[in-house]
Amino acid sequence: MIGIIDYGMGNLYSVSKALERLGYDYFVSEEEEELSKATGLLLPGVGSFRDAMAILNETGLKAFIDKEVARGKPLLGICLGMQLLFEESNENGFAEGFSFLPGKVKKFPGQDSSGTSYKVPHMGWNKLDIKKPESFLMNEVGDEHVYFVHSYYVDTEDRDVLIASADYAEEVPAVVGKGNVFGTQFHPEKSSHAGLTILRNYAQYVERNDA
Repeated sequence: MIGIIDYGMGNLYSVSKALERLGYDYFVSEEEEELSKATGLLLPGVGSFRDAMAILNETGLKAFIDKEVARGKPLLGICLGMQLLFEESNENGFAEGFSFLPGKVKKFPGQDSSGTSYKVPHMGWNKLDIKKPESFLMNEVGDEHVYFVHSYYVDTEDRDVLIASADYAEEVPAVVGKGNVFGTQFHPEKSSHAGLTILRNYAQYVERNDA
């Protein structure tokens, strides 16, 4: 069963409804004791990196998540939740992330290398460029369009964590993963077939991990 972590900065309703439509058991909680019973965790996120990490630290949920991941429990971060998996961000001031994955979160500069301006935030549908088709998350997912809403993106030099990317003036990590930690920069629950398939693939992975 998937435990959706409620720390006050996630789109819990849409993620919950997506899992419900897919037919997978889940619950939403902010309580460590209850979340510890989940066989996989889901960390949604909307808002500021610094604010999110402050709440997770203050509530003890960061230490809890650290412990659960170290035990091998699967974790999927969505949107801001994916960014939190990395090392640091300067959004609204410097803040350290979980450091499960190597990389820093930076703001889109709004201008590409040729000097052409582009809109920030990145909002809308972009095509996935799958780098690791062998990843279980990409099972039955092609070069489909998914829905992004973000002003900050992950900058990582570790190509090994990059499962899929999208092009928005530059290469933007869209799906990442290493070990038992995974993330999507886009909102899978709002991304039609591709997004729901990725959620299904994660839920199936959680079930296998519990077997």
